[in-house]
Amino acid sequence: MRRVRTALDLKGAYVKTLLSAEELMAGSELTFDVEVPAHLLNPQAADGDHAPSGRCVRLRPLTVRDIQLIAKAARDDDVLTSILMIQRAAVEPAFKQQEVAQMSGGLVRFLVESINHISGLTSSEDELRDMTQAPLVQAFFILARDFHWTPEQVRTLTVGQLLGYLELLQSGRQGVAP
Repeated sequence: MRRVRTALDLKGAYVKTLLSAEELMAGSELTFDVEVPAHLLNPQAADGDHAPSGRCVRLRPLTVRDIQLIAKAARDDDVLTSILMIQRAAVEPAFKQQEVAQMSGGLVRFLVESINHISGLTSSEDELRDMTQAPLVQAFFILARDFHWTPEQVRTLTVGQLLGYLELLQSGRQGVAP
């Protein structure tokens, strides 16, 4: 492994280690045994029965290539997206599209959430809360709401335009003519 020398390193502090391309790519070859809750395998189980089943599926993280293929094939079809995600990520047992399509909705949702998690495609509640509290996100929300703009329209604004429209809104709320 190569080391990155920093000013702290020269004073005897910690050393940062760069990952090699091989180490980064090795993550896509990992597999995870995910235990499926009993109530998803046996619909007759009690509604509140979220007991472990002791039964697992082996999943692998989706790669960028997998995500590109799924997005291209499924376009805006959420059901097909879920089916393809499970088909690509399931190592054991492997599934055909038709087999996934016959699974219960709850099981499909569980598997998709598990795949998203092991692929690093999800955010924790704290991360989502922090994201929504970010000033830029707040500004986008205010402009979309007050000017009835779509997210795409707000996203194309420059920082100068963004600040100008926010100032215009603030002036209007204070009853001051711009």
